[in-house]
Amino acid sequence: MRREEARRRAKELVSRMTIEEKASQLRYDAPAVERLGVPAYNWWNEALHGVARAGQATVFPQAIGLGATFDAALVGEIADVIATEGRAKYNAYSARGDRDIYKGLTFWSPNVNIFRDPRWGRGHETYGEDPCLTGTLGVAYVKGLQGDGETMKAAACAKHFAVHSGPEAIRHEFDAEASAKDMEETYLVAFQRLVKEANVEAVMGAYNRVNGEPACASRVLQEKLRGEWGFEGHFVSDCWAIRDFHENHLVTKNATESAALAVNTGCDLNCGNTYLYIMKAYQEGLVTEETITEAAVRLFTTRYMLGLFDGSEYDQISYLEVESPEHLALAEKAAEESFVLLKNNGILPLQKEKLTTIGLIGPNMNSRAALIGNYHGTASRYVTIQEGIQDYLGEDVRVLTSVGCDLSRDRSEMLSVGRDRLSEARTVADCSDVVILCVGLDETLEGEEGDTGNRDASGDKMDLQLPQAQRELMETVAACGKPTVLLLAAGSDIDLSYAAEHFDAVMVLWYPGCQGGSAAAKVLFGDVSPSGKLPVTFYESLEEMPAFTDYSMRGRTYRYMSQKAQFPFGYGLTYGKVEMTGAEILPEKELLSEDCLAKNQDREMPDSGGVTILADVINRGSFDTQEVVQVYVKKTDSPDAVPNPQLQAFARIFLKAGESGHVKLVLPLEAFTVVDAEGMRKEQGGVYEIYVGCSQPDERSIELTGIRPIKLLYEK
Repeated sequence: MRREEARRRAKELVSRMTIEEKASQLRYDAPAVERLGVPAYNWWNEALHGVARAGQATVFPQAIGLGATFDAALVGEIADVIATEGRAKYNAYSARGDRDIYKGLTFWSPNVNIFRDPRWGRGHETYGEDPCLTGTLGVAYVKGLQGDGETMKAAACAKHFAVHSGPEAIRHEFDAEASAKDMEETYLVAFQRLVKEANVEAVMGAYNRVNGEPACASRVLQEKLRGEWGFEGHFVSDCWAIRDFHENHLVTKNATESAALAVNTGCDLNCGNTYLYIMKAYQEGLVTEETITEAAVRLFTTRYMLGLFDGSEYDQISYLEVESPEHLALAEKAAEESFVLLKNNGILPLQKEKLTTIGLIGPNMNSRAALIGNYHGTASRYVTIQEGIQDYLGEDVRVLTSVGCDLSRDRSEMLSVGRDRLSEARTVADCSDVVILCVGLDETLEGEEGDTGNRDASGDKMDLQLPQAQRELMETVAACGKPTVLLLAAGSDIDLSYAAEHFDAVMVLWYPGCQGGSAAAKVLFGDVSPSGKLPVTFYESLEEMPAFTDYSMRGRTYRYMSQKAQFPFGYGLTYGKVEMTGAEILPEKELLSEDCLAKNQDREMPDSGGVTILADVINRGSFDTQEVVQVYVKKTDSPDAVPNPQLQAFARIFLKAGESGHVKLVLPLEAFTVVDAEGMRKEQGGVYEIYVGCSQPDERSIELTGIRPIKLLYEK
């Protein structure tokens, strides 16, 4: 149902409600209005990387792993599967009158905040540190989840609007101060794209204040959202964020004033219970009936667009779609594309026929928690790294195992139980042809406030180090002198300097989902080439970073940093050797020329708008592989330009060994603009440098890969 028709019907329905009934519908757990045939509806559902918290579901790689795929088509396909499983569950539950939490069709995903600081515990819920990558994957997710049918398949929600990335410990009272330039250039980019390109149905406000105003009651942000961008969906608070107005931000005196401030500023739906005071606010003259009515109309518009009153083409989706073989295969494919190979001295891929014994060592080798991240569903089977390798090798190669240590940050824990484990680890290593060392974190060490055991930082990391116990385990294994592959399961930047120096290969698995172990085995043994790219910078240390509470982008992420990265954004090796053999710029005005059409007759021509890059690539290696072609743009003659070349387009390509191919990448017109100190995006004449390659054009990437991207000049 189109929005215009859905809104018309919503207005008609709401017009028949009493003021009390209207107000009741602004709660996340909206009660039934039986006299009008309106069933109860719980708006709270999660789908960050699969339908979450609602029992069995396909568990895809955590969002940061999906970011590492640099694969918008894949993310869109995953989102479509999530919507299918969400519909399957909704159909089954609602048929039985079960309309409880986590059983609706309004999913509070994706998280398109910018992972600006590696300490942020929730950073792995995002697609990384870059606005282009985040916006592109976020748009793909929203379109995939909402679908393009007559009925909206499921409703997506862009969160947390708009300046939110820690610290978790003080998020309920913190004021995130960001300049107008940083807002326009970094923090708002993905949200704007999800609204204007993907028509995201909902936007969720953050806990913190933004430049003095609570994010869930910010007139500045609402003017940007509904005024400038034309957002027509509904706005929801983060959970119990409105309570923070009077308890922590101290911008109101009590719950009644907080409810009034939120709804008057455009927050339609309350995740929490503060809107129980809306009627009191109405009775005290703090809120008008017209304001309550408009919020209710927006919410019922969404319900009509989802077909919750008239039925839809999705009503026959069976519960058997949940965690189907096809969905599990997609989860495994996503994991394969997400792995980022940081170092390989030739040990990978492992050759099964040349091995008799493999040693699996480390706390994450057989850990389910290391597969799932947070905001996850429940898989019927989790394939851990150990299980995946054992399944792959069968009886042909002996697998020896040792946990070696636990995940704890507490050295006393290490001293009390770790020595025997280290002895076992040495024994396993000594008896093995090759060691696979599985270290890292899980959601108990990095995550959301209140969800982890890391109480001092409320889910945030204190540093970039692995726990002390794991560092001692690494030293123990290194001392054995056996060929070693280190696998890191984590959702953020970890200091890998020791691993890069002492081990033969290093690969980041992120939190790879329920099929992570199967995918890891296929990549380790060369059935599939790794092809993921870092969606965040791996820094040398935190010493070069601004304070965690400083929201200025100066010195943060690959776009603004001046130091050399340990491992740069956009970097990742494959088993192939893909190089650019040529690249050319085709401005839109040239696309229809006869010479252009003749020259490029074997290539797909671009859509209108922007500037098109046609890149020629070749795989000079001996392995088939996927690769990510990346285009970075640098304005050379403007004081307002981002300091470093900035990602503006990317595309995946599969090349067999020795095969050549072509990639088309369209740069948006915004790639050739700058943002001034007042937050105004504008064109400035002059020359732009365009870099086309398989990594960013920084010296560290060139040092690691030995390949320089192709540099083009474009004068606008």
